[in-house]
Amino acid sequence: VQLQASGGGLVQAGGSLRLSCAVSGRTFSQSTIGWFRQAPGKEREFVAAIRWASRHTYYGDFVKGRFTISRDGAQPRTTINLQMNSLEPDDTALYYCAVDDHLILSSIRQAKEYGYWGQGTLVTVSS
Repeated sequence: VQLQASGGGLVQAGGSLRLSCAVSGRTFSQSTIGWFRQAPGKEREFVAAIRWASRHTYYGDFVKGRFTISRDGAQPRTTINLQMNSLEPDDTALYYCAVDDHLILSSIRQAKEYGYWGQGTLVTVSS
């Protein structure tokens, strides 16, 4: 399984970024793909996730309608996008994508439940 995250960068507060995660090397019919972030000195935090088959989406409480997760492509390769709008300095972090199968609802927001991770892409929001 390969996950390649991209799209990070430096943006001013109020701006937007679109992160992408290219996932390949597996089938996705039972998969949930998630985005997490980790700021310096903080724990890894759930951002958003999408069920590949149903396209059901889930968001962290802090998102408050600013981010949208979506998917493109077909098996065995898919791209998971995270559109981030109205960015704030507190959104500064390393953003990771992750995937795993058969996640129950209570596990989707738990980083430890995901077995496959990408390398991360850095998002910096200046004030």
